[in-house]
Amino acid sequence: MPLNRSLKSWSKDVSQGFERSPNRAMLRAVGLSDEDFNKPFIGIANCWNEFTPCNIHLDRVASFAKQGVKSAGGVAFVFNTIAISDGVSMGTEGMKASLVSREVIADSVEVSAVAQRLDALVCIAGCDKSLPGMCMAMARLNQPSIILYGGTIMPGKFGDKPITIQDVFEAVGMYTKGEIDSQTLYQIEKYACPGEGSCGGMYTANTMACLFEALGVSLPGSASPPAVDERRYRFAEEAGRAVIKLLENDIRPRDIMTFEAFENAITVVAAMAGSTNAVLHLLAIAHEAGVKLTLDDFDRISRRVPIIGNLRPSGKYVMFDLDKVGGVPHVMKKLLDAGLLHGDTLTVTGKTLAENLKDYRPPDGKDVVFSVDRPINPEGGIVILRGNLAPDGAVTKITSPELRFHRGPAKVFDSEDEAYRATLRGKVSEGDVVVIRYEGPKGGPGMREMLAVTAAIVGRGLGKSTALVTDGRFSGATRGLMIGHVAPEAADGGPIAVVKDGDPITIDISKRLLNLEIDGGELEERMRAWRPLRPKYEKGVFAKYVKLVKSASLGAVCS
Repeated sequence: MPLNRSLKSWSKDVSQGFERSPNRAMLRAVGLSDEDFNKPFIGIANCWNEFTPCNIHLDRVASFAKQGVKSAGGVAFVFNTIAISDGVSMGTEGMKASLVSREVIADSVEVSAVAQRLDALVCIAGCDKSLPGMCMAMARLNQPSIILYGGTIMPGKFGDKPITIQDVFEAVGMYTKGEIDSQTLYQIEKYACPGEGSCGGMYTANTMACLFEALGVSLPGSASPPAVDERRYRFAEEAGRAVIKLLENDIRPRDIMTFEAFENAITVVAAMAGSTNAVLHLLAIAHEAGVKLTLDDFDRISRRVPIIGNLRPSGKYVMFDLDKVGGVPHVMKKLLDAGLLHGDTLTVTGKTLAENLKDYRPPDGKDVVFSVDRPINPEGGIVILRGNLAPDGAVTKITSPELRFHRGPAKVFDSEDEAYRATLRGKVSEGDVVVIRYEGPKGGPGMREMLAVTAAIVGRGLGKSTALVTDGRFSGATRGLMIGHVAPEAADGGPIAVVKDGDPITIDISKRLLNLEIDGGELEERMRAWRPLRPKYEKGVFAKYVKLVKSASLGAVCS
């Protein structure tokens, strides 16, 4: 087979010339032939593991991607990286590893690609941090790449009601309040997660998969099919072929990840009331791509983009239902026709976003995807707040007109664990503003998600009367008036570090304000008196992370 040197940008370093005889000897031992040394080397980065239903099937998905690469004339190398199960670690010390894992995933893919001289990548991911971690690596390496989602879980069923993991967390709060008995809690636990796939609502994994279609880095229509659907394997094989075309046409991630493409991604998140984690992850991906994206871009776009996706946790339906009415292309077609998307952005198909959608005709699905002129809410779900409690910004998701203003006394906790125990014991009351601090990127460390405590608040019937403010973050399944990503965080001496029990806090969504209602002189005096806490970890990966990680307002990046 003749050598196509243009496709072997990196792999020629280990496969060409007499001096690479030792390198080729090693590669022959893993099955390469003489012909293979003239083909491009394609890495299939996989997050398969047995920790979580999100990823447990990805070994099969990778085998189809490998077939696609082979059929298109490349040599595929499957390699694994880690992935963390947020659902399993939620509410424990282990959750501190979740956001750290995003950096580990990105770094490990980079290390593997550089070391093995890979010409292109197919990145396969299922759970919350593996998706942005893979995409960060793609942007950083800037070798032709495509990302492939493992797919959503099917909804569980309790009686006649479809349920998800969100219902299990909220059921814990209901149980502690005496609204359900232990047998009911057991049945909800038993049937909520029926098999492989990522958590079923518009939670973080599904949000990231959807926005990747809008960003242009995954195949059109690939976000919504469930993990158990045979289309997953067809998309995997197609991704393997598509990455060879990207290589042939020299289309690289940074050609696709433009500022306008990021605006498209934010637009889809806003329209679908997606996870607040998308803010953190898009900032981090943009950082790797060299695109200047800020918190203000999210708020600006969300103000003009209506919510049209009727999806959990704020709506009625799950990802499986969205798939039945056409998936993300249905949403994007409506947004594009309304002039809310940039149609000229490049995608991994080699075509523009508008070209991909040109002949698409959305099926009837008006209860799942509303029209732009008659939306669920006139503004998108993502809201950025500022004020003396969050000078560098805070993030919340608002999907209900009821949750626009709250003023109440602070009830302060220095960890999620303290707040969770207090909530389950009935120590949080109507009207309170629960403040959880020292859970930011540095303070946690790792910026734990707070689904255990936010779901307990909702489960105990306080979701509409009680607010929560934290320098930590939330699961995509969180709902209610929950404000996270407060920056600067407490560990950096942000104002949240000096809030006291009983201090009045005002949250005004319309004015985008988060204020601690105390005298300015009093606040300054408290800030001068503040002293940092001793680090919780003094060696190992968490100690390294604390030294490197930046503010949540910058995406909690480490570079």
